This record gives sequence, C-alpha cells and structure tokens, in this order.
Amino acid sequence: MSKASNDLFSTLRTYIAKVTEGERSPAEVAAAVNSWARESADALKAKIHEEVDASVSKMGFIKRDEFDRLAAQVAVLSGKKAPVKKAAVKKSAVKKSARKTTTKKSVKKVVKK
Repeated sequence: MSKASNDLFSTLRTYIAKVTEGERSPAEVAAAVNSWARESADALKAKIHEEVDASVSKMGFIKRDEFDRLAAQVAVLSGKKAPVKKAAVKKSAVKKSARKTTTKKSVKKVVKK
C-alpha cells in the first residue's frame, strides 16, 4: 500500500473514532474530510503541473506565451512588426496550396485519359 493510501485510511480511522466517541458530529467529519480532499487535490494538481513543466523543459520545448514574447523581442530588435500567430496562417496556406496542386494534377490526369 502506498503512503498516500495509508494516510487516507489513518485519517478516516481518526475521524470515525471521533464520531463514535461523540467528539464530532458526522456533519463536522464530512466537512473536514471534504476540506482535506480538496487540499489534497490542489496539492496533487500543483505537483503534476511542476512535473509536466520540468519534463517539457528537459525535452527542449517552451510554452506558447514564452515563444510569443521572444518573437516580439526579436521583431523589436530587427525593427519589424511582431508576427501574430504566423505559424497557424502558414500551415493553412501550405495545406491549401497542397490541395490545389493535388486537385490540378487529378484534373489533368482525368482530361488526358
């Protein structure tokens, strides 16, 4: 069993004992468990985010906002206007021109036959 599940079971046993002994009401225990679960989920999300950032950084990738910021700095240094999501425009333009080329070739083949 993992440490996290041992902690969970230990916490639940403690709360059940407090309800059984009359120290806490079931509603109080439910609220405490709810709060504990939320805190645990937030801590887990933060840890996952840190691990993903570290892994992505090790692979040599950067975040989109970092790329945009660097592109703007390069544009300022080169005296040009900063590009606005040029990569997306280029991809669609390339796809469209590729489709036109393919379509033209298909039409020529049909006409020749």
